[in-house]
Amino acid sequence: MAVEDHVRRGHPITFGVLIIFTIIEGAISTWLVSTYNKNGNYPGREVRDRSRFLCFLSWWTLFFSILYLVFFQIANSSPVASIASHGTWIIITWIMWTVGAATITATFKGGLNCGIEDALLHCGQLNALEGFAWVNWIIMTFLLVVIILLGARGLRRGDRFSGGLI
Repeated sequence: MAVEDHVRRGHPITFGVLIIFTIIEGAISTWLVSTYNKNGNYPGREVRDRSRFLCFLSWWTLFFSILYLVFFQIANSSPVASIASHGTWIIITWIMWTVGAATITATFKGGLNCGIEDALLHCGQLNALEGFAWVNWIIMTFLLVVIILLGARGLRRGDRFSGGLI
């Protein structure tokens, strides 16, 4: 099976999985930010800032994931769906997921034990926020590796980065 067939089949699957997990992360982070804002009871500035960043990042990822999924389906050879375009967005988004997942983990010193830390409001949701941030980071890491391999393959063929994924 040719690489093009794998990309044609794998792109919608991978971006679909990313969209699903991003919606989950977005829902959790939006709920946390909304609840904490309404009640004014953030556990600390760090949790406030990181949960807001993950909320923004979730909706950023969802918007562009849907955009790239649609462009790949209707115009996969256009510059909008090119290796360069995908690569730029994936690198920027991967860096942001790395920062988001790492900082929320550092805020909780590696994770929360909700059985011990009962005093922390919304402990389970904060754990889920951290967990799904790492899930999205893993998916973005996979996409980063794939786009690097596709870019290298395209260069070896004599194509430019502005060429399509397939």
